[in-house]
Amino acid sequence: MSHPMSASRFLHALRDEGLTVVQVGDWSTHNRNHKGPWGPVHGVMIHHTVTRGTANTVRICRDGYENLPGPLCHGVIAKNGTVHLVGFGRANHAGLGDDEVLRAVIAEQGLPPDDEATTDGNRYFYGFECENLGDGMDPWPKAQLEAIAKAAAAVCRVHGWTQRSVIGHREWQPGKVDPRGFTMASMRERIADRLS
Repeated sequence: MSHPMSASRFLHALRDEGLTVVQVGDWSTHNRNHKGPWGPVHGVMIHHTVTRGTANTVRICRDGYENLPGPLCHGVIAKNGTVHLVGFGRANHAGLGDDEVLRAVIAEQGLPPDDEATTDGNRYFYGFECENLGDGMDPWPKAQLEAIAKAAAAVCRVHGWTQRSVIGHREWQPGKVDPRGFTMASMRERIADRLS
């Protein structure tokens, strides 16, 4: 069982991994903890935003929408690889997903198909939203892919997890397609390289 790291430790872990980090407003106390617990934490979830423009993307991920209040993640990874911290604690990013997938993440085993949505992922996962239209055509710059791997590796390093604790939203919740444009298998290879 892993307790969530502190906001300060999260910030330092990202910077120690070589990332450029921007702190957005009251990010360290901006959360949805009043809606339920955050933790124990078991992994990192990667998303794409379906947005264009870093400033717009960061604003949406911090504030959310009318029917989905922010924060929508912990960090926004921009096209240039900068990580913008928008929240810390429970965030509206994972939603309901498959309890068998969660068990596989905890055991750091291969993932089963995600065929049900019964388990509250917002409680158990750190979340990074990555600026991309998610149409399969919007490019993923090298700096951004490297930053995704660094951010996930930073969290894994603190908790003593391997790359198997990092999943895509599409591997958690039936019907989700994010992140689209690279495979999670290739991203886990990048993360493994960083952790080795």
